[in-house]
Amino acid sequence: MPKRILQGKVTSDKNEQTVTVLVERRFTHPMMKKTVRSTKKYRAHDPLNQFKVGDTVRIVECAPISKTKRWEVLVDAEA
Repeated sequence: MPKRILQGKVTSDKNEQTVTVLVERRFTHPMMKKTVRSTKKYRAHDPLNQFKVGDTVRIVECAPISKTKRWEVLVDAEA
């Protein structure tokens, strides 16, 4: 089974080796037939502390690193 890759914006880098990434998805509502925006925050592993607030990053699923971290930063999307 392939690992999921999501793209989002870093909203917090205050923790050591961790960034909080806000991922937005758009989908059509099944009853209203209207495009709806939904957001969710993920905590991702950033071992080098290289990403700052406002950066656009891609995250990939991984084995659990801590209680809340199940994602790791894959690559900077702007590079």
